[in-house]
Amino acid sequence: MGELDVRAAVPADAAAVLAFWREAAEGVSISDDLDGVGRLIARDPEALLLAERDGALVGTVIAGFDGWRCHLYRLAVAPACRRQGVATALLAAAERRFVALGGRRADAMVLHGNELAHRAWDAAGYRRQPEWGRWVKGLAG
Repeated sequence: MGELDVRAAVPADAAAVLAFWREAAEGVSISDDLDGVGRLIARDPEALLLAERDGALVGTVIAGFDGWRCHLYRLAVAPACRRQGVATALLAAAERRFVALGGRRADAMVLHGNELAHRAWDAAGYRRQPEWGRWVKGLAG
């Protein structure tokens, strides 16, 4: 097993990231298209973190910071690479990014029914915050 490298995505990675999410991520986001990933990378070139082993994409996380809060999305690890430290490495990189930007607390978007993800987030030291809920509204574009 080769060394794990974590780096920020570049525009040329967008199609590979989308293909990876179809295989490794739970659920589909409204922004899961080339335009959405491209906008993310253009807006915040350090936010989409990729984990690679021997040149192959094995994990992702979006570590977004809006100046007020640190948000984590799309933590995904290739099924064959789970329980090998990929998520741990991605979250460590995301947390270093947040600290460098002045962030004070990170939150994660996690599907209620994704029990596998609940265990991973719990193992990483994150706790469910039951007093808060997420309210959403689609925006016409």
